[in-house]
Amino acid sequence: MNALGRLIAMPELPELLKGLKELAYNLWWSWNPEAAEVFQEIDPSLWKRFRGNPVKLLLEVDPGRLEALAETPFRNRVEGVVGALRAYLEARTPLKGEPVAYFSAEFGFHSSLPIYAGGLGVLAADHVKAASDLGLNLVGVGLFYHQGYFHQRLSPEGEQVEVYEDLLPEELPLLPVLKDGEPLRVGVEFPGRTVYLGAFKAQVGALPVYLLTANLRENAPEDRALTARLYAPGLETRIQQELLLGIGGVRLLRALGLSPRVWHMNEGHSAFLGLERMRELVAEGMSFAEAREVAAAGALFTTHTPVPAGHDAFPLDLVDKYLGGFWEKLGTDRETFLALGREEKPWGPVFSMSNLALRLSRRANGVSRLHGEVSRRMFAHLWPGLLEEEVPIGHVTNGVHTWTFLHPRLRRLYGEAFGPGWLSRPQDPATWRVEALGEEFWRVKQELKEDLVREVRRRVYEQRRRNGESPARLRQAEALLDPEVLTLGFARRVATYKRAILLFKDPERLLKLLRGPNPIQIVFAGKAHPKDEAGKAYLKELVARIRELGLEDRMVVLEDYDLYLARLLVHGVDVWLNTPRRPMEASGTSGMKAALNGALNLSVLDGWWAEAFNGKNGFAIGDGREYENEEAQDLADALSLYDVLEHEVVPLFYARGAGGVSAGWLAMVQESLRTIGPRFSAARMVREYQEEYYAPLSLEAEKAARSLGLLRDFFQALPAFFALGLRPQVPGDQVLNGSPLEVRLAVEGEVPPALRPFLEAQLVVTRSGGGVEVVSLEEKDGGFLGLYRPGRPGSYAYGLRLALRHPVTGRVEWVRWA
Repeated sequence: MNALGRLIAMPELPELLKGLKELAYNLWWSWNPEAAEVFQEIDPSLWKRFRGNPVKLLLEVDPGRLEALAETPFRNRVEGVVGALRAYLEARTPLKGEPVAYFSAEFGFHSSLPIYAGGLGVLAADHVKAASDLGLNLVGVGLFYHQGYFHQRLSPEGEQVEVYEDLLPEELPLLPVLKDGEPLRVGVEFPGRTVYLGAFKAQVGALPVYLLTANLRENAPEDRALTARLYAPGLETRIQQELLLGIGGVRLLRALGLSPRVWHMNEGHSAFLGLERMRELVAEGMSFAEAREVAAAGALFTTHTPVPAGHDAFPLDLVDKYLGGFWEKLGTDRETFLALGREEKPWGPVFSMSNLALRLSRRANGVSRLHGEVSRRMFAHLWPGLLEEEVPIGHVTNGVHTWTFLHPRLRRLYGEAFGPGWLSRPQDPATWRVEALGEEFWRVKQELKEDLVREVRRRVYEQRRRNGESPARLRQAEALLDPEVLTLGFARRVATYKRAILLFKDPERLLKLLRGPNPIQIVFAGKAHPKDEAGKAYLKELVARIRELGLEDRMVVLEDYDLYLARLLVHGVDVWLNTPRRPMEASGTSGMKAALNGALNLSVLDGWWAEAFNGKNGFAIGDGREYENEEAQDLADALSLYDVLEHEVVPLFYARGAGGVSAGWLAMVQESLRTIGPRFSAARMVREYQEEYYAPLSLEAEKAARSLGLLRDFFQALPAFFALGLRPQVPGDQVLNGSPLEVRLAVEGEVPPALRPFLEAQLVVTRSGGGVEVVSLEEKDGGFLGLYRPGRPGSYAYGLRLALRHPVTGRVEWVRWA
């Protein structure tokens, strides 16, 4: 048949169950167990088959089943859950604060909506969910990938095969975005054509997230495919997708009549939004410099990648191809335009999306304390003259959405133990009264581990059956793992720096751990990016080493790692293992999810664990050192891992009392919950974004819009700052015995009046053990004078500089060293 279109016929729900449709189209159900249980009860097998997708469930369930349920107390449960959703929404009307636009290339809301690859997308979804819980005024923008991210199949040898499936938006918890009753359309100019975009709305509690799609009849087939796959290979496809996200996303919000005060770029994929906002401002009559300042004033950039190779960068000829002439719309020339993203590589200049995001945002942050330090070092070249510690990149350590990842049985148990205040304030440490958890907690954790073992056996059986393996191998799958054994989980993106095979450094010690009188067992899962050949080879090596050592009954590699499997693992394991090569883990959130469910972390002191570990709430691999030689680092960390497992983890877990409970283990779990549960929640994370970034940026955006004349005069005068002469008068090396250091700085040349209020002479002192102190000098006798006494003994270095603060933010942005 020459199909001319598709029809989706939603069921006519019985009057008493009509609230199910309202519930199905709000992802609030995904983090409220009572809501998910309502859908599951309709047809448990369909619910599992459709990965917990309520829209698809309602499309496929037998209407007679719904009619029958309407005549039972089930209708009262539906009414109660729908009432809870409405009460949740009403309590958040109106939303608080100025509007924030949150752009992300991926969102991992639920396994039934597979438009995420991993941690970045899940973090983005948790951000939106927590913002909804807090009642913040936020709107999300992303792309709808109609083939999503791939499903992973593993051969018996561990060869990864990528399988894509078409996603039908009509069968997902998405609604088309309309304007005046018609599908909304915006366009983005590409060479010789315009690519049109529509959008679907995912309602996430009280907040909307708009997902752009190019899969429209108005577009040529090759353009319809642009939004087919998340992180599609090829630089040209990548720049096309990022133009659609950044420029198209701004135009979508404008078409909807939305004017966000703050623009949050979650990673550099959406950085083109800054160019589009500048284009709008120039069209309103601003100059390039003015538009840049006003656009940046309300923008925040969050970087997630501590590895330079992980930041998108495009050849200049590709930028010319897709943005050629865009600089004219900004009132500037090509070189000035390219300088916004220019980065020098050994092979030549490229256009860096992270550089663009940093140059077009007034605030920036990493996603853990350590990652903030790494990011300041990585991007220090963008602030010439500032010390590394002064680079204006802060950090907000990631958190996880408590209600999404906490198992319902534990949620009920915690609710009984902690009291009602915990349910509304999971970020408040006072509500985590963990001392009330006892043997009942141990029993529930054992049940969850038994669930995990059953699911592992089922999945491995199906994997082997599909691969055509022998009946004997199928029977072996039915006996994998032992629910009484200490179980470790290792699940994340397969990349070489995450070192999944670190455990195999010493096979003899590994065998002793897995086969000893107090054994351990490990469940692995993870996908390699389709174009990451090194990651795929690493996965094959992991499978091969397990087989070579005859450990397939104790070490299992599961395929198709997604949100469903992730939740299963963090719910069921006893220990969460994480072995990145420090400092390459920006944050990591899987360990937070495991801790929330009563597992203990065993991790390298990297990312979030570097600031969470206190010696009593889990286990550390290594001592936090960084090595120049990777082989030396791997060996040292492997030895530490074996030692910690042998002498700390295993003895503590198996030190059981008369009731079969390890009191020492339970005490450590309680400390883990007490210190990690509130501090690493998405509620805490989003509140920090609101208080430290969103609210100040909103004020800065308003101030910048009011200060156009001041900005114009300031930037016209700025070149004069670099023409000033500096003449220091200092004593050189000096030993201070109670007397102060006295320094003078003379400035030669005329300081323009527009710069004078923002000019400051500074003494900068660094201590050899770490730390920077900046002392403002007093203007005196036509120059500047300063006295300084160190606050503590030590070895110091000092220098003098002339600093110029930004007229809106007040931050030092330009520096001249004497």
